[in-house]
Amino acid sequence: MDRIIDTLGNAFKDQAKEAVRLSKSSTHTTGENVFQEANSDIRPHLDKIVETLILPGSGIEGMENLEELYSLAESGKSCLLLPEHYSNLDLSLITYLVDKAGGRGEKISRSIIAIAGMKLSEENIVVSALASAYTRIVICPSRSFRKLDPEKDKAEIARGNAINRAAMKAVIRNKYKGNLILIFPSGTRYRPGHPSTKRGVREIDSYIRSFDYMCLVAINGQILHVRPGNMMDDEVTNDVVRLGISPVIPCGEFRDRVRAEHDALGLDVENDVDAKKQAVADAVMAELEKMHLTGEEKRKELIR
Repeated sequence: MDRIIDTLGNAFKDQAKEAVRLSKSSTHTTGENVFQEANSDIRPHLDKIVETLILPGSGIEGMENLEELYSLAESGKSCLLLPEHYSNLDLSLITYLVDKAGGRGEKISRSIIAIAGMKLSEENIVVSALASAYTRIVICPSRSFRKLDPEKDKAEIARGNAINRAAMKAVIRNKYKGNLILIFPSGTRYRPGHPSTKRGVREIDSYIRSFDYMCLVAINGQILHVRPGNMMDDEVTNDVVRLGISPVIPCGEFRDRVRAEHDALGLDVENDVDAKKQAVADAVMAELEKMHLTGEEKRKELIR
């Protein structure tokens, strides 16, 4: 374990070791434990890491939009947060900056339930411990199934299906209780030079279809950079980090508009259902990219 923790750098060894010591989360996911409550004892250690790495000027544009989304969630509406995804500290950045934004930020921060892939819970004990700082619903991503052999991996496929059925039930149980359900629409972290990692996954259409409202979240500035290898090989840096929160978007209106635009193109595709789902996911990522470019210009002006 010490060798793994060494990759975080000397500044964070204590936080990582303490997180592992405090962790009670399972490193093996089943249909019985997909909903995992935040470990409030570990959260301060993640907050300390973020606090140490972000530079003055970090903060949020559009906090009023997030306040509006949270008010809708409190009124019984189902609400989504769809952020860009650059690193395994993105959730930590979002919750920390929202928590420190004033107003109802602290309450909003703790209302977030993240949809998380099994890898975060199962790759190694340090990643699992750090992830357990936040309330999560664990899923088996579709890309995981693509790596499995239908004959040789029947047991693992059955486990993945059981996990996803239980996860969907957990989403349904929690999405009308004043929570904000957070899911990264790309399904993976963006890797420079690999544009496919910034493409939305089709499954995001199903979430948008089953929720009432959403906000998109652009992330400008990075404190953890993806590097070849496993998650613990990523590089930490100091940076000014700015979040941009979109205005509240009615999910049904967004989805209907994108699908109508897709139909208007008159494309002859073999599986139009999947094409429409992908069109919705692509539209989400296109909006996030616009927000990111605008946010980066503002961030550059701030740090000049």
